Amino acid sequence: MASPMELVILKLKEFGFFQFILPFMLTAAVFYGLLRRSKIFGEPERNVAVNATIAIAAAFLVWAYPILAGVNTEVYLSQFFFVGTVGLLVIMIGIMAFGMFLKRGVGEVLEEKFKGGSFFAILLGIGIVIGIAILVMSGLLNIFFPTGGPATGEADMSPLIYSIIFLIAIFGIIFFIAR
Repeated sequence: MASPMELVILKLKEFGFFQFILPFMLTAAVFYGLLRRSKIFGEPERNVAVNATIAIAAAFLVWAYPILAGVNTEVYLSQFFFVGTVGLLVIMIGIMAFGMFLKRGVGEVLEEKFKGGSFFAILLGIGIVIGIAILVMSGLLNIFFPTGGPATGEADMSPLIYSIIFLIAIFGIIFFIAR
């Protein structure tokens, strides 16, 4: 028998909560934050309604496409956020383990490392590689390239290769932070 939480999640799925409502809310929040940060329409405090209206309209336009085109992003987005969260947790545990061997705090060591521009550039490059790996591992690449080739998941070895790339990238970050 299913647990009560499992039943709630299944009902929310039937309602379209994961396919439309959550992605819509996330997209609207990102657009709103970007509009406030960019100050395109003036000071954010004076243009709350304008920024909110544009963010909501843009989010509706973005999430109308998958529904109108018949593309189901529900599973891909769930996998994307799950894989991303697991990756962040692994990095956090690696940093905590690294912190056990320091005389000073991890924050102080990282602040010292970030003073040099090369460390930041290396970390940014590794972050981009991890982001691309998460995009590919979650299957979201299928939305961008829906026909033919390894992007559609036809290759049998691709999950293993992606997992190896992801682990190398995570250990690379830990190595550069520890170095």
